[in-house]
Amino acid sequence: MAKVEYTILLPTYNESENLPIIIWLLNQYLSDYAFEVIIIDDNSPDGTLGVAKQLQKIYGEDKLILKPRSGKLGLGTAYVYGLKFARGQCIIIMDADLSHHPKFIPQFIEKQAQTQADIVTGTRYSGNGGVYGWDFKRKLISRGANYLTTVLLRPGVSDLTGSFRLYKRDVLRQLVEQNQSKGYAFQMEMMVLARTMGFKISEVPISFVDRVYGQSKMGGDEIIKFATGLLSLFWRL
Repeated sequence: MAKVEYTILLPTYNESENLPIIIWLLNQYLSDYAFEVIIIDDNSPDGTLGVAKQLQKIYGEDKLILKPRSGKLGLGTAYVYGLKFARGQCIIIMDADLSHHPKFIPQFIEKQAQTQADIVTGTRYSGNGGVYGWDFKRKLISRGANYLTTVLLRPGVSDLTGSFRLYKRDVLRQLVEQNQSKGYAFQMEMMVLARTMGFKISEVPISFVDRVYGQSKMGGDEIIKFATGLLSLFWRL
């Protein structure tokens, strides 16, 4: 079996339309690297797993690894579960809805090699990073949330709520074992824990694009959970 340098953990829920595109893009932009993609589908009712099985026939079982679960069990547990099967020394996490473009991954890899960082995180709020496809209200909420979390938690990164990152495998394992948050607060706690545990973090500016297909999973309930999680982190860490 060929050596794998990078493992991409791709949690999915109702991404049947986006999955073929993201897998094709990953193969286009990472053709110079030895990588694998682990798809962790949480029993999507739209047939995402069936699409993943068809893609596996095209790209091969060594390249595309399917590890479905019985239900929607949360992002943090998806990473813990996927790590059990990862062969890469570095783990890349990203969204499957095309909001994170694979073209930035080679920049993550280059930055990690240059800085020897334990974590490379994509940032929408530094350099030439940005957000596209959101209305003013959603941009304002995102900016406000990021500013508030930065003031309260002081993580030392410009984009605390992003979920497009490269981790050294052992670093990711240590962080998810310590992380107690769920939902959108999970990513915040990952960066705060990384700071308190002394891991080195570098940033790469990215363009974040709103999903093309499917419905956003951000709603009023998630905003309330985010605020609750932020206050919990502030008092606990």
